[in-house]
Amino acid sequence: MRTVFSYLLPYKWAAGIAFIFMLLELTVELIQPLLLARIIDDGILQEDLTTVVVWGSIMIGLSLLAFIAGILNSFYAGHAGQSTGFDLRNAMFKNIQRSSLDKLQPFATSSLMTRLTNDITQIQNTIFMGLRIMARAPLLVLGGAIMAFIINARLAFFLIITIPILILFLLWILKKGVHIFSLVQSQVDRVNHVVRENLTGIRLVRVFVRRLHEIERFFAESDALRHRMVQAFRLMELTMPILLLLMNGSILLVLWFGSFQIENETAQVGDVVAIVNYATRITSALGVFAMIIMVFSRARASALRIEEVLLEPDDELSESVNHPAPPTLKGELTFESVSFSYEGQKTDVLKEISFTVKPGETVAVLGETGSGKTSLFQLIPKLYEADKGEIKIDNTSIKEWNIQMVRKQLGYVPQSIRLFSGTIRENISWGVPDAPIEDVHFAAKVAQIHETIEKLPDGYDTKVGQQGVNLSGGQKQRISIARALLREPKILLLDDSTSALDTKTEERFLKALEQYSCTTLIITQKLSTARKADKILLLEYGQIEGYGSHEHLMEKSTFYRKIYHSQYGKEG
Repeated sequence: MRTVFSYLLPYKWAAGIAFIFMLLELTVELIQPLLLARIIDDGILQEDLTTVVVWGSIMIGLSLLAFIAGILNSFYAGHAGQSTGFDLRNAMFKNIQRSSLDKLQPFATSSLMTRLTNDITQIQNTIFMGLRIMARAPLLVLGGAIMAFIINARLAFFLIITIPILILFLLWILKKGVHIFSLVQSQVDRVNHVVRENLTGIRLVRVFVRRLHEIERFFAESDALRHRMVQAFRLMELTMPILLLLMNGSILLVLWFGSFQIENETAQVGDVVAIVNYATRITSALGVFAMIIMVFSRARASALRIEEVLLEPDDELSESVNHPAPPTLKGELTFESVSFSYEGQKTDVLKEISFTVKPGETVAVLGETGSGKTSLFQLIPKLYEADKGEIKIDNTSIKEWNIQMVRKQLGYVPQSIRLFSGTIRENISWGVPDAPIEDVHFAAKVAQIHETIEKLPDGYDTKVGQQGVNLSGGQKQRISIARALLREPKILLLDDSTSALDTKTEERFLKALEQYSCTTLIITQKLSTARKADKILLLEYGQIEGYGSHEHLMEKSTFYRKIYHSQYGKEG
C-alpha cells in the first residue's frame, strides 16, 4: 500500500488542511460534554437561567464552527482523494503502455480495466473517508476516554477496560476483511471478463443461438460475486452488535456506580452525564469502525492489485533512455539461432530460427496454424524479446538501438485488424497524425482502398463504427495496410493481412507495393501469393523446414510439395 499512497504526497497540503479542520471539528465535539456538565451543575441544578443561556449560546456557536469546519474538511479531503486517483490512473495507464507485452501477459484485459476503474475508485474513497471520518473516529475514542478519565477516573475505568478489547476484535475483523475483499475484487474481474467477451462477440452469440447459455454464464458469475459480497458484508455486520453490546454494558455500569457516587456526594450529576455523553460518542465512533474496516479492507485489496501493475519493470522506457536512435534503415533483417517461448510455457514456440532477408526483398512466410509465424513477426519490433539468439537489422542487434525509434521505421499490420473510433482518414494517419492528405491518398491507392473510400458519402471523413462494424473485412484490412504504408516503412510486416482480398485486388496491391522499395515479410496461406515473393520461409512446429525460392522448395522440401499439392492438385 505504501507505493499507492505515495501518490498522495503531492497533495499533502490539501490533506493537511483537511486534517486541521477535522481536528477543529473533533475539538468542538470533545468540549461540548464539558459545557453540558457546566450547564447542568451550575445552571439547571442551581436554577441559574443566565448560566444556561450563556453556556448554551457558546455551545451553539461552537456547533456552527464545527459545521463550517466539516464542510471545508470535505472539500479538501475530496480534492486530495480525487487528485490522487487521477494521478494513479494516469500512472497505471502510462505503465501499461510502456511495459513490454510479456510483462502484461499475466493480466487479463478485464482485470486491467477493473484495476483502472473500480480499484482506483476504492483508493479515492478511502483517502476521502480517511481525512473525513477514519482519522476522526480513533481520535474521538482516545480523546473521549482521556476526557472521561479527567472528569472522574473511577467511572471512566469501565470505558478504559472495554476499549482495548474492542480494538483487538476490530483488528481481527480487519485481517479477515482484507482476505475476503481480495476475493470480491477477483470475482469482479471475472464478471467484467464475461461482459467484455459477450459485448465484443455479440454477433457470434446470436448466430450460434447461445444467448441462453451466455445469460446463464453471466448469472453464474454475477451470483458468485453476490455470494462473495454477502459473505464480506456479513462479517462486517458482526462488528456493530458486538460493539454496541460491550459499550452499552459499560454505559450501564457507569450509570449504576455513578448513582452511588451521586448519593455519596463523591460525584456530581453533570460529571455522570458528561461521562455518559463521552461513552455515547465513543460508541458512535466505534460504530463507524465497522464501515472503516470495510472501506480499508477493500482499499488494501485494491492497493495490492494496483501495485502489481505499478511495480512491473518498465523495460521499454529504460531502453528508450539508454540506447541511441538508429540511422535510416536499409532493411536487412537477420535471425541468428533465435528461440522464444511465452511466459509460463515450458516449450519453445520458435526453435533455433536462422535466416537473412536482404534489403528490398519480399519473403512469404508459410506454415500450419501454431507453427510460430505470428510469434516470429512480434519479435522483430520487439513486442516480445527472444529467449536466445540475436535479431539484427542492418547487421546491428535490435537490443543496441532505441526500440521506439526502430519501430518508427517499421510498418506492421497484425492478423487481428484493429480500427479506432474516428474517421477513415484519422485511422489511416493514426501513426502519422500530421500527414498531408496527398500522402494519405497515395497510401490508400497502393492499398487498393482509395476508390472505395471515394464512393462513400463522406469520403475520407466517413466515421468508422465500433471496431469497423460498418466496413467489410477486406476494407478493414486495406485501411490497416494503408496505415502501415503511410509511415513509408523500411521493413513491412503483413501478418495474413491480405486473406480477405480477392486474387485480383491482391495482385494489384503487391504490384503497387513495389513503389515503396521496402523489405517485406508477408504471412500467407496462399501459394499464389507466396510464389510471387523472392523467397519463401517455411515453418513447421516452430522450426525452419525450408527457406528459398518456390523452385528450390519444390525440389528440396517434402512438406512444401505437400502444401502445393493440397492447393493445386498433384497435376498442378
